[in-house]
Amino acid sequence: MKVLFVSLGCDKNLVDSEHMLGDLMEQGFTICDDEAEADIIVVNTCSFIADAMEESIQNIIDLGQYKETGNLKGLIVTGCLAQRFTDEILSDLPEVDAIIGTNSYDELLNAINKVLEKNGEKPVYKKPLTGLPKDGKRVLTTGGHFAYLKIAEGCNKRCTYCIIPYIRGDYRSVPMEQVLAEAKQLVADGVKELILVAQETTVYGMDIYGKKSLPELLNKLCEIEDLKWIRILYAYPEEITDELIECMASQPKICHYIDMPIQHCNDELLRKMGRKTNKADIMNIADRLRKAMPDISLRTTLICGFPGETEEMHQELLQFIKDMKFDRLGAFAYSKEDGTVAATWDNQVDEDLKHKWQEEVMLCQKDISMSNNENYVGRTIPVFVEGKLPEDGVFIGRTYRDTPSVDGFIFINSDTELVSGQFVDVTVTSFDEYDLIGDVAL
Repeated sequence: MKVLFVSLGCDKNLVDSEHMLGDLMEQGFTICDDEAEADIIVVNTCSFIADAMEESIQNIIDLGQYKETGNLKGLIVTGCLAQRFTDEILSDLPEVDAIIGTNSYDELLNAINKVLEKNGEKPVYKKPLTGLPKDGKRVLTTGGHFAYLKIAEGCNKRCTYCIIPYIRGDYRSVPMEQVLAEAKQLVADGVKELILVAQETTVYGMDIYGKKSLPELLNKLCEIEDLKWIRILYAYPEEITDELIECMASQPKICHYIDMPIQHCNDELLRKMGRKTNKADIMNIADRLRKAMPDISLRTTLICGFPGETEEMHQELLQFIKDMKFDRLGAFAYSKEDGTVAATWDNQVDEDLKHKWQEEVMLCQKDISMSNNENYVGRTIPVFVEGKLPEDGVFIGRTYRDTPSVDGFIFINSDTELVSGQFVDVTVTSFDEYDLIGDVAL
């Protein structure tokens, strides 16, 4: 039986997909990438914002057509959209044959068997949003040299714009011994960089150990011999402790990089968002990180057009971006999500204005990124090789400042062949808005 997987949304969803792939391969299924040949197609969906939902639904509709034009015998929908809109999928998307919720991906084999029985039943697997799916094998889809390491599921924060706690449940840390075992296996299989992910990494361990245990986990991960880089994503600013900062500064394997979503800088908006910080707090934690690690790369994400935002608040945000000079920054237009508190408010911002503000934020950041990149000209830095662009005769890689898929690249000129997963020292010679260009150091 040939199975095709489509994984949409975030890197946390991707980890779930890789576990499902591992379970299927262990059972003798063949993974394919041709929709027309697939006997089973699994779509692991996202529903974080409206655009993500539309993408998920369109993929389901498009892939369902292979029941007529290909070999498709079953279309299975998993992930956040499946968890959130089970009834709507069953009633409005007849091409779907089974549904698996966010905490039930270990039921995929059972779902496939049910679908292949062709008895007209459309099984639904939705366990309570407590505990974790059983641990199993995993197939990497990231090329084999870097991997996302999911250390927790769910979230205890109740930001007024966010649907995640309602479709992923409360925060549940993965036991440390399980995280370490998975990490060691990944490194044994050739992974050189581990990227720690969760809805929030900084409160790891609070639910099972009674304390923030991310520094302890990081120290143990650093003991894995052939592991070269560890990268931290989704670190909420109010939860970043001096212990974590000291750990990052003292452990050479931990990249001086942190993804710290702040969403805005205006104190009134932050309060309405349900965030636990204000502008002064954000500036303070950024200052502490930069003092401990002067070369740290700070990444953040922002929401434009949250209900009640005014032009004055937007201008405050633009000035804040100029003052803070974040190394990496992403901005999203606010998405009004049913089931969230903010969606019930009357003071919604006009759709066109939200996108105008988003564009202005990214233009502001573009100038800052250019300036930051210029500072690297002449410097020699270690680079993680990702591949080659044969048509251009250059190799591509990432510096410690670059998370896959969301940050930039460094384009490398080299007289000798470089291999994906290799680390080389590169001297930066030029730059553009988001990327660097350099030569392999002699």
